Amino acid sequence: MKHADMQSPVSFFANVARLPQKGLPVVVEADASQRAALAEAHGLLSVEAYRAELLVASWKRNGVKVTGRVEADITQACIVTLDPIEAHIDEPVEALLLPEDSKLGRQGFEGGGEILLDADGPDSPETFSGDTIDVGALAEQFFGLAIDPYPRKPGASLGAGDDTGAAENEFQQKLRSLLGKS
Repeated sequence: MKHADMQSPVSFFANVARLPQKGLPVVVEADASQRAALAEAHGLLSVEAYRAELLVASWKRNGVKVTGRVEADITQACIVTLDPIEAHIDEPVEALLLPEDSKLGRQGFEGGGEILLDADGPDSPETFSGDTIDVGALAEQFFGLAIDPYPRKPGASLGAGDDTGAAENEFQQKLRSLLGKS
């Protein structure tokens, strides 16, 4: 997965050729059209607020480490009632990136060399090409992973209600007749 192939609604390209020693602070604050695009891309009813605060810093010899957090206020549809549910996302961002032609990256993944990874630390390094990294798209990946895939309104359950028994029996009867079993 290369960052250049993806265009995120919140794309922000950071030049990593000459990073300051203390790192490059990046803030991505989504406007209304970007929030609408994020909502559509992630199957949400709406995104009320989206902000990523990141620090892009040098890592090892020519790698890049991106750390920070992404915060958002979103509205999803309950999977049971379809009623809107508001949720707040506050997700840490931590990623390592290496140039495509990096010796460290090649050795670790193709040459049988070892790259030690901490289970609680960042994932294995991704690669980038050129002098820029789309840190906005990177933050959006963490945002996407933080969204509850099965939002449920408090008290809503799939088996609640008095008429579900009859509906299930009717459904089971139709299913039996389709299967030719009586």
